[in-house]
Amino acid sequence: MIPPKETRDLARSLVAREADTSSTSLHTEPATVRVYDRLRRQFSAPVGVDAFQVLASRALALAKSESRRLSAVQITANGGLRGLGEVESETGTDGDGEVGVILIAQLLGLFLTFLGEATTLRLIEDLRRQVDVRTESATTEPAPLASTADGPMMAAAFEDLLLEIDRLRSVSEHIAALADKHPGMEDGLVSVAENIRSIATVLDVFTLIRSKAGGSQEEPNLQTNIYMN
Repeated sequence: MIPPKETRDLARSLVAREADTSSTSLHTEPATVRVYDRLRRQFSAPVGVDAFQVLASRALALAKSESRRLSAVQITANGGLRGLGEVESETGTDGDGEVGVILIAQLLGLFLTFLGEATTLRLIEDLRRQVDVRTESATTEPAPLASTADGPMMAAAFEDLLLEIDRLRSVSEHIAALADKHPGMEDGLVSVAENIRSIATVLDVFTLIRSKAGGSQEEPNLQTNIYMN
């Protein structure tokens, strides 16, 4: 897995490239906001809008723990971003988009974890090409995401995961029911039930993303791809 520092550098490189290619355009939004929108369109296609929204919300929560300036930023129901432009405007040019870079780096980190390095870096490379050549509409057929031989193995893995997700949700419901029977322990039991339900949701998103993406991919060439230069 790519270390957090290199993920942050990758986020900075995407923002810098967007700023460079848009320097002569009449854009009113910061480069970080435009990079986020490009990532949203790029990653929502293979994983779906709902899965992207869940991961973007998690990325924002992690980013807020790093910078309190992101406290007013929100992720909308369709995965859109609200409030980052205003935060970066208040920060001024000295901030150099670093607040937005924190969010983008966290988002990239989650996709590297759930989607895999090869698929994530390939999607980012496609995005970089779109930024470099805005008017080009490539019609080449995408490379297959997984071999046919992997199909039965992946299907079995997804079935096992779905069974475990159902079990976790059932455990969460049972613990929540215990909270009603034991009022003195209600707060603690409700908290445990919610944590187990959250784990089930994360596994659900993971299963959805990997099934749509076609499973694990071949290892990428990190030396040539990591900074997308």
